[in-house]
Amino acid sequence: MTSFTSLDFGPRRIVHRHELLSGGMTGAQITLAVRTGALLRVRRDHYARPGTDRHTIEAVCVGGRLACVSAANELKIFAFDAQFTHLHVDRYGSRLRAPHSRFVRLADAPRDGVELHWGPLLDAGDGTEYCVGARDALVQIIQCQPRNFALAALDTALHEGQINSGDVPEIFAHVPAKYRDLQSRIDARSDAGQETVLRQLILDAGLRCDIQVKIHGVGRVDLLVEGCVVVEADSNQFHKSWNDHIRDRTRDRRLAELGYPSLRVLYQDIMFDPAGVVRAIRKLVDLCNFGSAHA
Repeated sequence: MTSFTSLDFGPRRIVHRHELLSGGMTGAQITLAVRTGALLRVRRDHYARPGTDRHTIEAVCVGGRLACVSAANELKIFAFDAQFTHLHVDRYGSRLRAPHSRFVRLADAPRDGVELHWGPLLDAGDGTEYCVGARDALVQIIQCQPRNFALAALDTALHEGQINSGDVPEIFAHVPAKYRDLQSRIDARSDAGQETVLRQLILDAGLRCDIQVKIHGVGRVDLLVEGCVVVEADSNQFHKSWNDHIRDRTRDRRLAELGYPSLRVLYQDIMFDPAGVVRAIRKLVDLCNFGSAHA
């Protein structure tokens, strides 16, 4: 007899009952798999593999697809806060259920932090059965998230190849006019979302900011502010070993030798203390200007 563990569904996390049956399982075996925890019945005829993430489970349970920051997280696009599930549901969809119970109608239940997006999709055929495509996720993010975080999502989507430059006008054609000034701020050269957020903080403070600048003897730096202060957006992803820190300290020393004060800003400071970050950068710019005036 065929068991669920012997079936091969590749990387998919959700399977349909008819797929299990066509793969050789019987109805009794499916029931036993649910009882023993080998399968999770999420919705009628929809089953999840053990360990399937909460956001996908909630999408299936509701009868929608991952959207906005939840889709961005799935697609490896920058999303500042993906703690709560964002879902797209068909405005005229039937049989929608509560995110945590397949027995309760969506309209009758508290949504427990699940954010619903009802608007029409740019391309309903894009994405997967449980996740909207990158372009639609970005349309939703632009309207749902703070400006700097939406800009970071756009930059990273372009940088990582989730969309191309030809998709950008189409995306902005599907958002209200008040959001369209964001299009001119996009710069896909940014290596990471926090770098985009940092860049925009600096520009909003009225300071000149060039990105991905090459400095002879040092290499490329994230940001050069007012032509004199180097600012790097640091994260744990690229600083996991002592050799990483040696590399960065050496770069800082070489920058100092060339007359560039440098500041390494942590992800948590960019996101949770932006005013403090801007104050620190202004101080270094002021020191540069003072030094130049008295040279």
